[in-house]
Amino acid sequence: MANVKNMYDIRLKPRLLRSLIKDYLPEEFRHPIPSPHELSYLVETLKTFRLLSEAFPEECSSDVVENWTAAVDDWIERLLILVTCEMPDKCWVGVSLLGLTCQECSSSRFLSSYSFWLDDLIPLLDPSSEAQTLKVVCCISISDLFTRLGGYSNAKKDGTSYAAKLVQPLLKLLNEDTSETVLEAAATLLCTILTFFPSSVDCDYEIAETSVVSQIMSWRSNLNVLKRCAQCLSLLPKSRGDDESWLIMIQKILASINYNLNDAFLGLEEGKDIPTPLGGQEMSREAFYLARRRSKQLLHLIPTLMLSCCMMLVNPYPAQVSVPINSLLALVERVLKVDGSLSQSLLPTTAAMQQEFICSELPALHLASLDLLEAIIRGVRSQLLPHAAEIIGLLKEYFRRCVLPGLRVKIYMIIRIFLLTQGIGVALHIGEEVISNAFIDLDVIGYGSGVESSSARSKITTEALPQLSCKKRKRVDVTRTLEEHPERVDSGVPVLENNSTSPTPLKIAALEALETLLTMGGALRSDCLQSNIELLLINVATNAFDGEWDTEEDKVFAAMFHCNSVDLQIAALRALLACLLLPVRVRPCHLIKGLELFRKGKRERETRLAEFCAHALLALENCGQTGSFSITEIAYAECSYSHVEGFNHNLSEKVQSGGQEGDILPLSAPQSSDMWLGNDNTENTETDIQQAAEDLLAENRKEVMVLEPDQYPNPISIEGVNEVSQDG
Repeated sequence: MANVKNMYDIRLKPRLLRSLIKDYLPEEFRHPIPSPHELSYLVETLKTFRLLSEAFPEECSSDVVENWTAAVDDWIERLLILVTCEMPDKCWVGVSLLGLTCQECSSSRFLSSYSFWLDDLIPLLDPSSEAQTLKVVCCISISDLFTRLGGYSNAKKDGTSYAAKLVQPLLKLLNEDTSETVLEAAATLLCTILTFFPSSVDCDYEIAETSVVSQIMSWRSNLNVLKRCAQCLSLLPKSRGDDESWLIMIQKILASINYNLNDAFLGLEEGKDIPTPLGGQEMSREAFYLARRRSKQLLHLIPTLMLSCCMMLVNPYPAQVSVPINSLLALVERVLKVDGSLSQSLLPTTAAMQQEFICSELPALHLASLDLLEAIIRGVRSQLLPHAAEIIGLLKEYFRRCVLPGLRVKIYMIIRIFLLTQGIGVALHIGEEVISNAFIDLDVIGYGSGVESSSARSKITTEALPQLSCKKRKRVDVTRTLEEHPERVDSGVPVLENNSTSPTPLKIAALEALETLLTMGGALRSDCLQSNIELLLINVATNAFDGEWDTEEDKVFAAMFHCNSVDLQIAALRALLACLLLPVRVRPCHLIKGLELFRKGKRERETRLAEFCAHALLALENCGQTGSFSITEIAYAECSYSHVEGFNHNLSEKVQSGGQEGDILPLSAPQSSDMWLGNDNTENTETDIQQAAEDLLAENRKEVMVLEPDQYPNPISIEGVNEVSQDG
């Protein structure tokens, strides 16, 4: 036997495969089954070296081809022996590895063998069998087989025929089996069949609908089983493929949701008071707990049915359908309007218990309704334009009332999708609401309270947020607000308090919504509004870099949303970049500070952050946001000014803004009453930074060294410019 050259030698593959068969695959009556660790190693080796692929290079000799083919034949033969073994544990190993083989083997071998494999697997789905784990792994393996078979158009007919044989055994499992793992596996396999071979379920359509709905209605199933059943229900109309079946199904689901909401929201909706109890008798505690159990079942059922509606709206369908948008939006509005306030008609002793229960369940219902609204926007897209005003009003109203961070994150996500699908028209009407809420959730004034009450929200919005209709020469109110709280001002920038309660995921969602708003409709914003958004984003990015929001409570909440401080830094810098790249008449007021943050991020060890900051600096350089000077020249100019006696850092920002009318006043105003680049009585034009430097040089009678482009250190940074200046 010749030695292989290295680990890439194709002659190694059949040797490895035969070695795995010998060491890890037990025969029918001897040798114990492999341990979980051994099975994991076996699967990893098969996938790493693609031992079952039979992918022969063109220059491969016939001996190697025959050797590898024979090794794969031995592998499959050993698996089929295990599959037909009467010992459940060895049969389980064979079925598991046969499912892996369906994914890893060559197309020619799969098409020539799948029918034989199915003939061995289908009998194992006997509902009367007590081998629960064998049923689970059999459903998974058959699902893998049908998933691959669905990719071959020439096998659709045979695939449909085999899938039809499985429908009734699967429905029987759903109706009779009590194991949650078996129910989930059976529902998963039914979803696979409905996805790739939907016509195989047509003959059993009514039975399938009854079985799936019964499983949803039975409160005994866990969340995973309910999700799979909701998916089955949403895919069921595909078995007929006509628009009428789709419309009837979603109408049935909506009718069931509203019917169950009538019981769940009894006495909680305006204008729908509950009737007086029969005989005027108060509900007993026992009767209340029975009603509470019924309500709890309904409040778990309703989100599942809403999830099914979401899937119907976003998943592709073979025919064009008419979506009942009015009914869907009415359902969303109905749920979001309920906040747990009880009707006066409820008896006093019942009210407290009922309110405590319903308030504990409402966040899940609201989240399900927001998911449905997101699905409506994603599914209908541009055809939703006639209903855009209704959705905007719904979002604004709920945004003003919503306090829970998780729900506010979802609202920001929906607004982003709404802006991306509907365009600039929506940005004009919902932009002010997004900005006002972002100022609150990002703690721009530093109140450290995250989401305040309605009165506090109104105060922040009116005092800290410039209106979209701000005109020439109008100064922004954020300066006055910050002057009322001088302890929160540091170098002209409002600083967030360390005890901020707005969690990281909420800040990220607000920043992403701001970025989308600026991208979709930012060019229509006023200059003064842009200046204050720049100031906000500079503040947020600075605090993110300083780690001032890294509290233990925040880390726990962020882990639930799978985000961290780096995600916050990137989100803040993305929004800042979108703001700096806006096509405006004057250079952004806080460009220098923004460039400093991007350079700081570029030097970070975090790869994602450094990569984005490098692209941001390139975008700002190429888009000409720095006027006739390069980024490096501006960095050097700012550094030089900072060493000149009497220079005020806030004036550098005014140099960059060009002193245009409508720009915000520096948060830390200069002591001199004279305007450096003009005053309110004259019309200012953009001032060239070189001229400003010359004026300042003449005033202070100090020499400023000017470097040639090739004299700048690489990479360019303010610290690097300082070093060159000192060497000179």
